[in-house]
Amino acid sequence: MKESFSMEKIDRDRIALGVKQPWAELILQGSKTLEIRSRPTNIRGRIYLYTSKKSAQEDFAWQAIKSHQLEIESLPTGLLVGSVEIIGCRKATAQDEQASCVPSNILSGCYAWELGQPQRFQEPLPVRFLPYGVWFYPFKRREK
Repeated sequence: MKESFSMEKIDRDRIALGVKQPWAELILQGSKTLEIRSRPTNIRGRIYLYTSKKSAQEDFAWQAIKSHQLEIESLPTGLLVGSVEIIGCRKATAQDEQASCVPSNILSGCYAWELGQPQRFQEPLPVRFLPYGVWFYPFKRREK
């Protein structure tokens, strides 16, 4: 069972990653343990998971929704939904199809951000500051 957070445990200095639905939900469920990105990351440790306001529209996203029996309309968007650990980053391979929940032909030339220990918030939280890129601080102004 995944641990839930309450508002008292919010870390204002923790960075957030924006992820579209259904990917954020699959990360929180522990089904998606690899986040596929075009660039590598050096960030390690616990990060917040923010759901983009728009859901993924690719055919393979709809296939993931169906195969995991999700109701896309009921999934939160534009909110912090939990946190996850980034434990590593490496080049993606065709064998990452199941762990990333995307087809192997998408993985070529991409990076697999290795995820672990997802924790869902009891209630999704609004952010104070909106995303300005892949990474952002949801509760404080961007550091210059």
